[in-house]
Amino acid sequence: MSDSSSTLRVGIAGLGTVGVGVIKILEERGKILTAHTGQNIEITAVSARDRRRDRGIDLRSYDWCDNTVELASNDNVDMVVELIGGSDGPAYALAKETLKRGKAFVTANKALIAVHGRELAELAEVNNAYLRFEAAVAGGIPIIKALREGLIGNEISSVQGILNGTCNYILTRMENEGLNFDVILEEAQKIGYAEADPTFDIEGIDTAHKTAILAALAYGHAPDISNLPTEGITNIGTVDIDYARKLGYRIKLLGIARKSRHGVETRVYPAMVPLDSAIAKVAGATNAVVVEGSYVGQTVYEGAGAGEGPTASAVVADIMDVVRGNAGPVFGLPSNMLGSADSLPENAYSGTYYVRLRVDDEPGVMAHITASLAEEKVSIGSLLQLGSAVNGGVYIVMTTHVTSEDSVLAALRHFTKLECVLETPTMLRIEAC
Repeated sequence: MSDSSSTLRVGIAGLGTVGVGVIKILEERGKILTAHTGQNIEITAVSARDRRRDRGIDLRSYDWCDNTVELASNDNVDMVVELIGGSDGPAYALAKETLKRGKAFVTANKALIAVHGRELAELAEVNNAYLRFEAAVAGGIPIIKALREGLIGNEISSVQGILNGTCNYILTRMENEGLNFDVILEEAQKIGYAEADPTFDIEGIDTAHKTAILAALAYGHAPDISNLPTEGITNIGTVDIDYARKLGYRIKLLGIARKSRHGVETRVYPAMVPLDSAIAKVAGATNAVVVEGSYVGQTVYEGAGAGEGPTASAVVADIMDVVRGNAGPVFGLPSNMLGSADSLPENAYSGTYYVRLRVDDEPGVMAHITASLAEEKVSIGSLLQLGSAVNGGVYIVMTTHVTSEDSVLAALRHFTKLECVLETPTMLRIEAC
């Protein structure tokens, strides 16, 4: 920004929970923030869908823009804070128009950055504008700044974490209370932990957007959601959670980006993690990210991943960076040096796996199962068969030694053709974390 007597004039698009939280912080801590930077930060304009809605704060001193995109052209606005959401529509149009005009753009919109990150980074560079998005990943945890600045001296071997509080809340309650997924989801919707349409959360899409951003920062490529295989938690049963605990694991939905001999592997899936790992101990709606660096070793970042206070806090941190003139490329490298995300072949993946089958309780069943595994060269690491028949069958649970994922999936296809196998097999990956 300019001289120490200037004022940064902020326009806010979106006055939901986070937007209101940003206004509260700037109003309540304005003097302290000015003392830190020597510059005033003043909200001058706002925009939202419903002007008449009572948000519990006084908006009368701010210009109101019915057309959100007009915030970008407002002569009384130096920076736009976008809290609308969505990869396209008004958020995308506002981002482009703001950056084209050389104004700073701060957003909490992970979908926007995951889908259009390269284009927006290029616009920011060409027009000498700031683009910041700390609040887009893991709420109040400063993981973007950690990867872009704090860990810059390290080669990152892996970034993985719990990036969706809704899924972690559901899995935690399923384990603690033994309730089915559908029951917990319905309760989560009633108390506001899950959306009326929870698809983005429970199918892993929200986690995938955030993982794409973390991978871009860690490995110097543009975000690419199209090259990110994604699975959610809808098929996780309480039986899997119980067996995981017996085997010394806990199930978590993970976003993973890591180097392998084939390139950078970026995926989202529910996985079993050791009970004594940092990730396994993260409960409820909390987020956590674990980064492995060549010099720093393992660093763990944990905190609230959503909500008014944590997310608004991250937005204000970005505003402060702009005021301080903390420049630097959007994704750590100039946009013309960003590579493309790797698209790994299916046979590139390997690891250890958990497989659960429900089978007829009769002699000879294990012979069929072990024959299928042997045909695909899959070696059993451990085997469990506990309890009596369940709905006309018994559960057989096994873990594998390190093997290719292709081989495990091929074995599962064999299982589905066996008459003794009574339902679609369940497979989960096991992560060392």
